[in-house]
Order: sequence, then C-alpha cells, then structure tokens
Amino acid sequence: MEKGETIKILNGKIITPSGVKNNSILYIRDGVIDAISESNENIDGEIVIDAKGNYVSPGFIDIHLHGGGDYDFMDNDAEGYKTIAKVHAQHGTTAMTPTTLSSEKKDLLETLEVYEKVIAEGTTGADFIGIHIEGPYFAMNQKGAQDPRYIRNPDANEYIEIVSHSKHIARWSAAPELPGAIEFGKFMASKNIIAAIAHTDAVYEEVAKAYDAGYTLITHLYSAMSGVTRKNAHRYAGVVEAAYLIDGLDVEVIADGIHMPPPLLRLAYKIKGADKIALITDAMRGATIPEGESILGSRKDGLKVIIEGGVAKLPDLSAFAGSVATTDKLVKNMITLAEVSLFDAIKMATQTPAKIMKVQDKKGSIEKGKDADITIFDENIHVSTTIVKGKIVYNNQNI
Repeated sequence: MEKGETIKILNGKIITPSGVKNNSILYIRDGVIDAISESNENIDGEIVIDAKGNYVSPGFIDIHLHGGGDYDFMDNDAEGYKTIAKVHAQHGTTAMTPTTLSSEKKDLLETLEVYEKVIAEGTTGADFIGIHIEGPYFAMNQKGAQDPRYIRNPDANEYIEIVSHSKHIARWSAAPELPGAIEFGKFMASKNIIAAIAHTDAVYEEVAKAYDAGYTLITHLYSAMSGVTRKNAHRYAGVVEAAYLIDGLDVEVIADGIHMPPPLLRLAYKIKGADKIALITDAMRGATIPEGESILGSRKDGLKVIIEGGVAKLPDLSAFAGSVATTDKLVKNMITLAEVSLFDAIKMATQTPAKIMKVQDKKGSIEKGKDADITIFDENIHVSTTIVKGKIVYNNQNI
C-alpha cells in the first residue's frame, strides 16, 4: 500500500472484539486500521471494496503449519516460502508461523537463514510472525510422523547455538519429561521464546513441573501425546488431562475434523474455551493440491506419505502425517462440527493465536492502529478477499 493510500470496505458485517457491526465502514490507511465509522467519507484516490453483505473479519493467524502448494518450509527454498504464504492467503490466512520438523542441526540452521532472507525480501501472501521449531527433542514412543533418525534429548550446547543464530525463533516444541527438558524450558522462557509441549509421554506431574518452568502451550492437542495410563495397576493422568486441568496452558487444535473428530472438538471447546484455543492447520506440502503420494519434510530426505481422505498418512497407516487443511476450513468445521458460534470460531483463529504469539498489539482483531490484516468471507466461510498490512493479496468476488 502506497503511503497515504486509503482502502474503504463497504457493506460488510465487521467482526470486532465487541461483536459484529452492521451498517459500518472500515477505513484502512497506510497499512493499518484507521477507523470503523457509519460515515461514508469521500477520500481522493481511495480504493473501495464492496463486501456485498459478507463478513469482514480479522485475518486468520496460523501458528503451526509446515507447508502447502507442494512446498515444505524444510525444503529451504525461499520461493517455496513465498508460495506457501501465497496459497494459504487465498484461504484467509494473513499471518503464519513457519514450522520445522526434527532434522539435523545443519538443516535447521539453513532453514533459519532462508527465513531471514524471505523476511528481508517480503512476500505477496501471509505475513510471517516468527518461526516455530518443532523437535527434535521428542519422546520416541510419541514420534508420530517425525523422522526417528533425528529424534534426541535436549542438548544445551545445540539449542543455545541455534537460538543465538536467529532472532526470529518465536516458539520451540519439546517433550518435557526428557532429561534436560526442564532446563530447556527455562532457557526458552528467559529468551522470550514460547516453550510448547509436544510429542510426549509425560504424566500430569511432569507437565505441571514443566508449566512451572515456563512451558505455556500444548502443541496439537490429542496428537502424539499421552492420556490416562496405567502403571502397576495405578492410573496416571497424561498430557491431555493436564492441558484441561492447568488453566494457564493454551492449546492448539487441528480442526480438520479428522485429527480431532467432532466430539473431541466439542470437548476441548467446552473445557478450555475460545480464549485458550488456537486453531491450527498443521498443514504439510499437500495442502491446496490434489491427493496422492507426497513427502513430509524436505524434498531431499523427507518421509514418504500418502494423502487420502483429506489427511496425510504414513504409508503403513500407523500415524497421520499432518493435515492438508486451510484456515477457512478450520473455522467452518468449528461452526458445523463443533457447534461453536461464528464469533468464537473467529476468535480461535485470530485473537487467541495473536495473544499466544505475543503479537496482539498489532494483529488478531479489527481495532484502530492495528495491522490491516483482513479476510472477507460469506456465510459458508468461502473467502473472497484477503488483505495483509493494507495490501490486497487475494481478491475473488465470485463467491
């Protein structure tokens, strides 16, 4: 958006933190939200968007995804990063947290360098709000589709070096029961990096200890984590139960309707609520392309997977291998499958992830002074327009 340029969005149902505003006009100036007003001012050089009675929403924020458009962030290809940002923007995503997979250190360092390059060059799609390192400090028994060749215990020399390599690491997911994992969590918290619990066999007491050490987020609730277990005839609460019992823990939910079927979506919402749930795609490279054989992780040495029935799977069907969802589908599923209101579904895709990622001062809601990240969609959550920092990155009025 050129300096001084104004976008005016008319005839929309504007979703704000206090509710939906009808008969109002949204003004965007210099890439930020300028006003919501019932007054229609004529401004020289303005760009007018007719929302045609559709919803005008804060842009969706996906804080956990690996790829799309046949690219994975672990390909370490700058053009791939830009393609992922562009294809997901067509489905309403305006900000995202590129996510890695368990790998050798050198590949992870290269990923961080590519991220730096893309940040400097910019994209024509979703905005990047920091990188999410997922692994390699995981429980082997809960590896899911993470490559077992690279799974290991936390190594202070390694993670300190990696953190010193980039200022853009926003979060890091690990299993808190591993040797050295508590010290890892404390270090991440000291660097203002979100420590998240993932791919773990921890019991409730270990999660509580991790929470006290600085872990604040549960990565993809129910996926690759313990529930109630029995040891020597005694029952122990697992990570799922800890997520529900510890009020301060935020949770991610893959709302593709497959990783978590409708009853579990409803249960998570009933217990945690919209203020503590972030909807995520956990999308891999197969998102937005036809089903068939694919690769999870880097093209050079990633795991072969099969995409069928709307989800990626390992060939032996032992585990899912990420989703192929887009954020518009997540919102629709929460409304239709989990019976959540539109307002709360949008909150879980916007305000809550913004708060978790500590970018709520700039993103996540339509308020004066915040980034003009806007998604326009109809009653069926079909996206017609996506705006990122005042720049129209997708526009298809034929919905």
